[in-house]
Amino acid sequence: MNPDFAIVILAAGLGTRMKSRMAKVLHRAAGKTLIEWVTETALLLATPERIYIVVGHQADQVRQALEPQGVRFVLQSEQLGTGHALLAAREVVGSAAARLLVLYGDCPLVSAETLTSLLDSHRDSPAAAATVLTTQLADPAGYGRIVRTPAGEFQAIVEDNQANAGQRDIREINTGIYCFQSAPLFECLTRVRPNNPAGEYYLTDVIEHLIAQGCAVRSLPIPDSSQVLGINTRVELAEVEAVLRARTARQLMLDGVTIHRPETVTLDAGVSIGPDTVLEPFVQVLGRARLGSGCLVRSYSVISDSVLGDDITVEPFSLIHDSEIEQGARLGPYARLRGGNHVGRDARVGNFVELKKTRLGARSKALHLAYLGDSKLGEGVNVGAGTITCNYDGVAKHPTVIEDGAFVGSNSTLVAPVTIGKGAYLAAGSVITQDVPAESLGIGRSRQTNKPGWAAARRKAK
Repeated sequence: MNPDFAIVILAAGLGTRMKSRMAKVLHRAAGKTLIEWVTETALLLATPERIYIVVGHQADQVRQALEPQGVRFVLQSEQLGTGHALLAAREVVGSAAARLLVLYGDCPLVSAETLTSLLDSHRDSPAAAATVLTTQLADPAGYGRIVRTPAGEFQAIVEDNQANAGQRDIREINTGIYCFQSAPLFECLTRVRPNNPAGEYYLTDVIEHLIAQGCAVRSLPIPDSSQVLGINTRVELAEVEAVLRARTARQLMLDGVTIHRPETVTLDAGVSIGPDTVLEPFVQVLGRARLGSGCLVRSYSVISDSVLGDDITVEPFSLIHDSEIEQGARLGPYARLRGGNHVGRDARVGNFVELKKTRLGARSKALHLAYLGDSKLGEGVNVGAGTITCNYDGVAKHPTVIEDGAFVGSNSTLVAPVTIGKGAYLAAGSVITQDVPAESLGIGRSRQTNKPGWAAARRKAK
């Protein structure tokens, strides 16, 4: 990391075209806020103390999102344009480095390699006061055009609404990403005036002033225009997110993961998946999820912030959140693990079974229509269909303990706090309110009474 430059990321605006109460840079794409994407790329080039985030709208929330990164913040109290944002940073950034790399908090696709090339190009032209990152677009409408001399040298940036017919045919556009020499930048910023319908101070005007003063301005064209896609609407947000998720899917497939119909699978950038795991269509793997090798995740399942070992099967329509699953376990279909669960090796969680803060021991199984909350189950436990733990009394949560080898009959209700001893049996249909000792049979139901002829007499009485 070369210490001769600092990075300024402009992230102060609301983003009115998003039509949102939330600042644009706080919108999420592929599991991270837009500003987190840009900041993480910047951290590949510079140490945190050389990265300055210009904040304004919802400044506290932006700070909160980035404080773990250790970067610095500059407050733009009034949002009066990109040039004004850099002026707000002048006092703290002006003497920090000889060069400034200027980025935007709503452009998450630009790569560290591209930014490194921009910096290198600027250093290789020591006489240049600024270097502009440019690209070609099939439809450049709305963007400032790069006007060049007959020899191909950079001449000017002409905004779309000021371009003549010939200039509008130019496909090379200004991406808005620059590398500046700090001293001439801030000197020119003091000369910029808000002479535009928006009444804002535009950073593009700095380029005009630099050229007028006889300063050299260079450009670096890049072939991949998708890197500089900005986000102004939710349509563009969806387009950028699709690119980010496709990148993740491609890398996982190159690393040995099978993804059927990857365009339907939702993958956050922070997930980890081992080789020979198979993701069927419409699977979602989100947050900090980590999946081992040889797993099968079947269609419409959602796995978030969870750790799955090797050789695990997740049947369709299962939801797994904040849980740890050991090797060989089988979950679903229609299983729901709400959070705080640990499922042991080769255990089974079947259809319409819900777990919450529950530890299910190795080879234990709950295969049908059960709810286990605030529970600890040992190894080799069988939980019958329709079993529930009554863990909440309206004021506090209470634990249920089921020890190794216990057998819980169907439709049992366990009123916590209660312990079922090792190897014990519970008779089907029991309501268990007291501990059941090891190797005992617990029965908690009324004796059945049959009344012969009762039904016939009732019908006759009608």
